[in-house]
Amino acid sequence: MLLGRPKVREKDAFLTTIGDLQDEYGCVIQALDADMVVNEMHVTSAAKKALRAFAEDRNVAKDLGLEILRYASGQRQIERALSMGISGSTERIALLVIENGRSPELSGIIELDDQGPTWNPKVVKKIFQISDEEIEAVGEYKIPDLVLERVALVDAYR
Repeated sequence: MLLGRPKVREKDAFLTTIGDLQDEYGCVIQALDADMVVNEMHVTSAAKKALRAFAEDRNVAKDLGLEILRYASGQRQIERALSMGISGSTERIALLVIENGRSPELSGIIELDDQGPTWNPKVVKKIFQISDEEIEAVGEYKIPDLVLERVALVDAYR
C-alpha cells in the first residue's frame, strides 16, 4: 500500500490514468481515500478476501478493484462501497497495487509522503457505522479492530 497525495487532482483524469496503467502493466490498482484506511492490514485483508471471492466465483463486483473496495468498505453493496473511493475532495490517497509480473510506474500519479495511515476517527466511525456504544465498550483505540471486524463480516451477511 502506498500513501500520499494525488499528483493528478481531477478525479476523472486520475481514474483514467490508473486505468491506462492497469492496461499497460496488466495489474490492478485500487485507489482509496486515505482518511478511511486505518492500517495496512485493513487493505491487505480486503484484497485477500476479494481475490478469494474471485477464485471461488462468489464475487459481487465484476472488477477486482471494485471487489477490493467493497471489502475494504465493509459493505455488501457496491454503491455503498464507492464512498470509500476517491472523490474530488480527497486530499490523500491509499493505493493498492496487485502486480502481474511488472511493477507499474506510479511516480506520475502519487507523491509519497511517508506519513503512514492518518485516518480520521470521525469519518471512519461514520463510514463503518461504529456506534458510540461500541466505542464506549472497547475504547477509541480499538477502532482499527472494529474496522477489520467489518471487513471480515462482509461475507457473513449474504
